Amino acid sequence: MNALTIRLLATPQAAPMLRHAVREHLGPGSGDAELCVPELLANVVRHVGEGTPVTLRVTGTGRAARTRVELTDPAPGVRPVRREAAGGEESGRGLALVDALAARWGVTRGARTKTVWCEL
Repeated sequence: MNALTIRLLATPQAAPMLRHAVREHLGPGSGDAELCVPELLANVVRHVGEGTPVTLRVTGTGRAARTRVELTDPAPGVRPVRREAAGGEESGRGLALVDALAARWGVTRGARTKTVWCEL
């Protein structure tokens, strides 16, 4: 299976680079993945901390029936929760967006890591 793996530190400035890498990897049809990746990254920055080491893994291609996006961080105890943001709030819509775009999404916990994943 064709996979893209990128290890980096979670910062807001990394989002454009990750979108570009996903676009290059998936080609045409990468739009939903390009939207989900920065939202998963933003969750790590906000809830685990800026500068947290993360690993992005994208399996499949733009032509595949399914593409899986995974973002792994070293905080298994910090579980993402989908919530409904109030109309005037500037944040809190990330997982709602992932939920709307993905066929399914979830969280897998390891002994020392957590992976938030979605399938598109």
